[in-house]
Amino acid sequence: MHRVTSLLSAVLLVLLPGLSRGYFPEERWSPESPLLAPRVLIALVCRNSEHSLPLFLGTIERLNYPKDRIALWVATDHNLDNTTAILRDWLVQVQNDYHYVEWRPQEDPSGFEDEAGPKHWANLRYEHVMKLRQAALDTAREVWADFFLVADCDNLLTNRDVLWKLMRENKTIIAPMLESRAAYSNYWCGMTSQGYYKRTAAYIPIRKHEREGCFAVPMVHSSFLVDLRKEASRQLAFYPPHPEYNWALDDVIIFAYSARMADVQMYVCNKETYGYFPVPARSHNTLQDEVESFLHTQLEVMVKNPPLEPSSFLSVPPKQPTKMSFDEIFMINLVHRVSRRERMLRTLYEQELSCKVVAAVDGKALNTTDIESMGIQMLPGYKDPYHGRPLTKGELGCFLSHYNIWKEIVERGLQISLVIEDDLRFEVFFKRRLQTLLHEVTIHKLDWDLIYIGRKRMQVDHPEKSVPNIHNLVEADYSYWTLGYMMSLQGAQKLLRAKPLTKMLPVDEFLPVMYNKHPVSEYMAHFEQRDLYAFSAEPLLVYPTHYTGDEGYISDTETSVVWDNEEVRTDWDRAKSRKTQEQEELSSEAQNSDVLQSELENWSTREEL
Repeated sequence: MHRVTSLLSAVLLVLLPGLSRGYFPEERWSPESPLLAPRVLIALVCRNSEHSLPLFLGTIERLNYPKDRIALWVATDHNLDNTTAILRDWLVQVQNDYHYVEWRPQEDPSGFEDEAGPKHWANLRYEHVMKLRQAALDTAREVWADFFLVADCDNLLTNRDVLWKLMRENKTIIAPMLESRAAYSNYWCGMTSQGYYKRTAAYIPIRKHEREGCFAVPMVHSSFLVDLRKEASRQLAFYPPHPEYNWALDDVIIFAYSARMADVQMYVCNKETYGYFPVPARSHNTLQDEVESFLHTQLEVMVKNPPLEPSSFLSVPPKQPTKMSFDEIFMINLVHRVSRRERMLRTLYEQELSCKVVAAVDGKALNTTDIESMGIQMLPGYKDPYHGRPLTKGELGCFLSHYNIWKEIVERGLQISLVIEDDLRFEVFFKRRLQTLLHEVTIHKLDWDLIYIGRKRMQVDHPEKSVPNIHNLVEADYSYWTLGYMMSLQGAQKLLRAKPLTKMLPVDEFLPVMYNKHPVSEYMAHFEQRDLYAFSAEPLLVYPTHYTGDEGYISDTETSVVWDNEEVRTDWDRAKSRKTQEQEELSSEAQNSDVLQSELENWSTREEL
């Protein structure tokens, strides 16, 4: 038996993989080492990108890919800002980390002869960009790069494994689908016979992740990966255009045509979230418009992700937060909702807004004795219009949180305040639009008490009345939610004068009662003076971060218990709570279509292109 065991051990020594010696002493070996990562050249062509470079370069630095297998090809020119200096400083500090760096700056001139402004894409600019991209592609081939990554300098590749994941798809040209505030993304699903964008039924299901995978498309742009190991990739070119090309002079269309003639299919992949980018500026937009649009992209990243940090090699000047023209900005937050508080404080800071954090009243922590000691009594006969239930403890806490702010406004004599909750997202140009609205309300001497900047419009049968001479403002009809609103001293006084604690109902039911727009007359009958002057921004300036059914959705008001019976749970919002679901689409007859619109609204649409 011992002899058999010894023989078996000897066989195992020879046969088992990974062992460091063979049958004879001289037959020593080591396991095979892994393959080196494929070589990648990243091509950056940046113009007037001072505002986006710190975050953009930070995402490039943090790619989960060995830097010694990456070459950087960087060009910049025709700048009105500090783009050249930022790129130069960054490259000086990182050049030793990367395999190869090519730097192509051009200081002058600051514009093209045929362009109307820095955001105008004229023919000379298109041709110049095409030549630069072609030079980068030629360099990639010369240094025997395996892959060629194009990335616009405001595209935030937040998925650190994006290179590996795209490589595994084994496609000649593949783009990671990028998220934006609109339906717009970095691919087309249709193209006309003249090479222009064509709407198709296939686009939106991909954009909304209703279909997930990697899809054949006629066009990708902004950020995409080219596999230079594929034989057909040799025929790809940005410049000069293919001899048979007779479409518009546009770098992305010319490259797509090149792929078509090389019989190379383009793909877009949306299997997960790979990154974000802003909706492109239009030719009449300013650089400041673009700065604010990119800021909004940064804020959108933070809705579902940790905040992006700038490059560790660049110093970013600190923000200078203010309260704008408000006497105070109140932000309501439950103490235990730490992540919400941190996100909101960061988003406000990035917009250079300061606030006072108000500890929300946790209604779930209140017992009957607490409620009685505050003199709180429920409005006789009140029932939730959708569930037929009484007030919840969560709704009680929400009301008290807002009530305490109204008291502070009166006690401190604050003429104009902004009240926001901690679960909202800001619309693009939020700060500028809010400043403009406040300015117009002031110069036109509008008598107002409450102006919603975020709400859910509940009256959907007819339009709300627009306010003459003031852009983007309507008289508020029946509405839900208290996401955000402006409150005047006079308005807070009216609300307190109504003694709402003695006849309590949810705060977003109480406000419409006070401006005489609640559909239940029995509730309004308990409040004799209903003279609150209430208006709403149109379109709205803030929206919820999550709607019912979204991943990460939490409702502290409805996922609660009935105010006077902790045995009765109110978790209806997880089922079919119409109160907290996204607003139903308004009919054409009910649209607030006659509202005086500002120029910013032209860039705030949510179209594909």
